Amino acid sequence: MKSNILFDKFIYILIIANVIAMILESHVSIRNVYGAYFHVFEAISIYIFSFEYLYRIRLSFQEKRMKGVYKYMFSAYGLIDLISILPFFLNQLVKVDGRFLRILRLFRLTRIFKLGRGSSSLKLFIKALNGVKNELKFTLFLSLLAILFSASAIYYLEHEAQPEKFSSITESIWWATVSLATVGYGDVYPVTAGGKIFASIISLIGIGIVAIPTGIISASFVEEIHNQRKGKK
Repeated sequence: MKSNILFDKFIYILIIANVIAMILESHVSIRNVYGAYFHVFEAISIYIFSFEYLYRIRLSFQEKRMKGVYKYMFSAYGLIDLISILPFFLNQLVKVDGRFLRILRLFRLTRIFKLGRGSSSLKLFIKALNGVKNELKFTLFLSLLAILFSASAIYYLEHEAQPEKFSSITESIWWATVSLATVGYGDVYPVTAGGKIFASIISLIGIGIVAIPTGIISASFVEEIHNQRKGKK
């Protein structure tokens, strides 16, 4: 038991070290001098994480045989463990576009999520999300429907005035998304009277759409905290 705790602490330290190394490696001046060391550290870390992944599969098999293995591999933590090591091996085995490999390297950041494996708060939050997953699915569907409706409407309202910016409903989805999310980058905006009125309405609706999942998750999380404290008494 003590050895497992020490191993977990070692993994946590290694994860933090990997994140720090990734940040430092992004600096050209540091990468030019210590690039080889970063590569060696990355390779060693990947082999350790791979050993951890196989070790957890073995433990899952010992506990519940193939059912336990399947449960771990397709759990949130199992998928994070796999994603955190897979890009490295893809880089070694498959010859693909260098730009794609650079994108894959971003998945190294998923290792930070492994820190939450033993966190009771994170487990409580995941439990809260599972408790309202049907409601969240509905709000996601509602959001997608609102985006599609908004993109279609703004296309017909603005296409003639701005054919280069609202060339199709597909192109208009970007404007609809940032407007409903109440971000509003300002790179694309309506110029006609009808478009401005519609955009004003959509912005107000967007506040409600964003607030719905936030409220659902918050309420579920508070309820789980209350149930946990009630169970301890």
